[in-house]
Amino acid sequence: MAAMKAKRGDSVGYGALLRGNRNFRLLWGGQIVSLLGDWFNLIASALLIAQLTGSGAAVGGLFVVRFLAPFLVSPFAGVAADRYNRKHLLILTDILRGITVIGFLFINSPQLVWLVYALTAIQMAGQGFFFPARNAILPDIVNQRELGAANALSSATWSIMLAFGAALGGVFSGIWGIYPAFILDALTFFISAGILSRIAYTPPVALAASDKSIKGALTQYFDGLKYLRQHVDIFWIATHKAANGLFVAGAFQVIQVTIAESYFPIGEGGGTSLGLIYVATGIGTGLGPILARYFTGDRIKLLRYAILVGYFSSITGLVVTSTLSNFPVVLIGAFLRGFGGGTMWVLSTQLLMQLVPVEVRGRVFSTEFALSTLSSAIAAGVAGALLDTVFSISEILQMLSVLTLIPTGLWLLWTLFGKHEKLKTASTLPDVMLTDS
Repeated sequence: MAAMKAKRGDSVGYGALLRGNRNFRLLWGGQIVSLLGDWFNLIASALLIAQLTGSGAAVGGLFVVRFLAPFLVSPFAGVAADRYNRKHLLILTDILRGITVIGFLFINSPQLVWLVYALTAIQMAGQGFFFPARNAILPDIVNQRELGAANALSSATWSIMLAFGAALGGVFSGIWGIYPAFILDALTFFISAGILSRIAYTPPVALAASDKSIKGALTQYFDGLKYLRQHVDIFWIATHKAANGLFVAGAFQVIQVTIAESYFPIGEGGGTSLGLIYVATGIGTGLGPILARYFTGDRIKLLRYAILVGYFSSITGLVVTSTLSNFPVVLIGAFLRGFGGGTMWVLSTQLLMQLVPVEVRGRVFSTEFALSTLSSAIAAGVAGALLDTVFSISEILQMLSVLTLIPTGLWLLWTLFGKHEKLKTASTLPDVMLTDS
């Protein structure tokens, strides 16, 4: 077999990756700075809506906008990531988001609530371009031996910054109020853009030579959909984030605001308690994929089975949280839910990075992001509406835990009996290839 069989020792370690790859260090540094502000912004905007309206449906509407805006731009974002310089896209979207966040400082009355939604839509549309480009550029700046460590480290950083940024943001908002959080968020976007500008990056030949016309863009978009239709395994892998958004994370984003504000309030408007819930979630999302990758390495079969563990951990987290017996129990449930969601998220991304060729990578990741944001928007809207009805939080969480069994069972069947992609699909990637063992 032409492909080399990879053992766990073939992969580059995290320290060696950071020491030896300057471009990844810069990409990683920009991620750290930007994510710190992101969690400040999320907590501040959610609390702003809750304080101005006092409505669960209004908070749900905020998360609908946060999820729906990236979905709407995803067809353009995927094509852009596969036809333009991915580094320039990252810098441009950082600057756009930084300017947008400044607008939150002018919202101080219920009459201006609409502006929260409008600015959030612009900010998240920028994110809709940023994340497909970032996922697409990562395999461009690391080699195949570094890819597993780079993906795991990037995802763990997301989780650590979720825990640290949410904790800091919750305490910050609980003590000093929400508006300083928006100022910090804007600054982090500008700093991140400056860091990313130092990356030495030459676009792959496939990007530089792509047709830049409108007709070419439409052709590329539909070619991306055609690729997913012809590669069913890739499509199934790309649906994990959507399943997590629909049955777990999307609704919980709304529900946890009510838990923090009405059940276990700590700090102004429950800002500190909401931050602590995000901390528990962040710790879980960080530990889950790191532990999973320790046992799976970058071996595709084991990655598939580990995703199942993620599903069961998420279900357990929902059940534990539904008891609402005390705040520490809520934090344990959030940790388990984050552990499962983080494992599903990182390992499905790893599978796509190893299996999808460079020419179509941006469109695959944008489609994955679109499915995820659409499902999360639906879940957030439904959860917000249910919170204003006779259903209790415990009942909603219990229903979600039962519904999550559906994607769990489907993935189990596909893992056991489905027709799986071979690594020859990724033949345009550099260096050592892994086998499906």
